[in-house]
Amino acid sequence: MSVSVRIPTILRTYTNGAAEVSGEGATLREVLEKLDADYPGIGARILDETGKIRRFVNVYVGEEDVRFADNLDTATPPGVQVSIIPAVAGG
Repeated sequence: MSVSVRIPTILRTYTNGAAEVSGEGATLREVLEKLDADYPGIGARILDETGKIRRFVNVYVGEEDVRFADNLDTATPPGVQVSIIPAVAGG
């Protein structure tokens, strides 16, 4: 089940500069595990030491914020786009 994963600029060093990569998995958890296997180290930038999405990282499956869906168990149907978006702060 192939999905596309949009990579934010700050994490593109892990994907050799690629803004979008292909992912595999039936759930977001599986997609992120495969992403980390293909691009070692990127998973630690998205998930914290307890395996949860980091507080200042937003992840969308399609148009849906996974925090308001099933979090890491959110389904990732074939062809859907997963977007990883770091929160921006400033004043």
